[in-house]
Amino acid sequence: MISSHARRSVTAAHPTSARTGIARYLTEVTIARVTLGVVALHVVDDSFLQPQPGTSATDHPVSGLVPLTVLVAAAWAYPRFRAGVRATIALALGAFGIVVGIEGGYYAAKGSLSGDDYTGLLAIAAGLALVGLGIVTLWRSRRAGSVPRRYLRRLLIGVGALAAVYLLFAPLYISYVFTHVARGFVPVADLGGAHEDVSFTTRDGLELRGWYIPSINGAAVIAFPGRKGPQRPARMLARHGYGVLLFDRRGEGESEGDPNVFGWEGDRDLEAALDFLQARPDVDPDRIGGIGLSVGGEMMIDAAADLDGLQAVVSEGAGIRSFREALDIPQTRGRIETALVHAVVTPAVALFSNSLPPPSLVDLVGRIAPRPVFLVYAVPGQGGEAELTETFYDAARAPKELWLVPGSEHTGGIEAQPEEYERRVVGFFDRALLDEGSAR
Repeated sequence: MISSHARRSVTAAHPTSARTGIARYLTEVTIARVTLGVVALHVVDDSFLQPQPGTSATDHPVSGLVPLTVLVAAAWAYPRFRAGVRATIALALGAFGIVVGIEGGYYAAKGSLSGDDYTGLLAIAAGLALVGLGIVTLWRSRRAGSVPRRYLRRLLIGVGALAAVYLLFAPLYISYVFTHVARGFVPVADLGGAHEDVSFTTRDGLELRGWYIPSINGAAVIAFPGRKGPQRPARMLARHGYGVLLFDRRGEGESEGDPNVFGWEGDRDLEAALDFLQARPDVDPDRIGGIGLSVGGEMMIDAAADLDGLQAVVSEGAGIRSFREALDIPQTRGRIETALVHAVVTPAVALFSNSLPPPSLVDLVGRIAPRPVFLVYAVPGQGGEAELTETFYDAARAPKELWLVPGSEHTGGIEAQPEEYERRVVGFFDRALLDEGSAR
């Protein structure tokens, strides 16, 4: 900030250059405040004016008010800081503006703009302007001095900036994406036979939509999450007479609600799916199981720990969904780095999703017994999958099964070993859900 004494001295000595400097400063402040206001407008629009279908303004108090407070405070305090701090604010909140607008950019690319997506596109433009302003402000504030000192200063600033981006800003901003962007379309149904379009409602009032393949053998399986990834396992199970339910989880496809990549509210979705199947005339309520892939595998463990109606679960590719699982990874070279990243991601996801982190899967998996659990994984997998699946298996109680699929990638067991996958998975459900005489 330019002091009044310095401004008078500079004006007396160099009136033209002083007036130019003040004009630039005022222009910088104006641009910063306008662009911060545009980003704040999108936050208000997204959280309170046009929230996700099935939700209301009262569902987003924390995720709306906290970013809004930060943006308003930054706009108010901006002219009170020196150039270096102003540039840092512009760069950090400019990147945030781009991130919060990504939802609009994503749906614009899909040709399905609606609701707050339009202010999201404005937020992207405002964010880019803020980043540009930060760069210009840094350039104009470069200090004189010896060449070694200037380069050492720039090196230290660069290293510090990279560390801040990697350990703080990147995890923080990607957490916003995790809680605001999900698949916004329904894939083509390739289920190998007839199916019904169905819908059901969660206990927190969200309507979920999906497909159901009617049961022939009286048993049914929930294939989760979504209507894309689980289609091949669904076809496999349907060939053996199982009813199969696939549906869009909350915030995805045609289902209502706020998305969450980690699926922290997924137990409510699975509870509603279980209620739907138990009411079906073609399904024995005591013969319902579930197969979950990746985050679906994590949700399936969570739901089975609390829902007695899930008689057997297959979890493939389960890994880290919060800081708790990051701490449960056995001692490995990347454990500390993973824990540091999730130490930011978990509270950030909690902030942007207005929900608390769920319990540790290691604590939950032991509560599934005496119902059987089948854990499937690949090496190296993703998100701590290899190490955590073995940890889950050790924590589970019998009956339990474990299978490291040879040559598989994350959730790719059915592609890598199709015949063995079918033999193991269908055999598991036959033993758990069908009468002993019906098992092969």
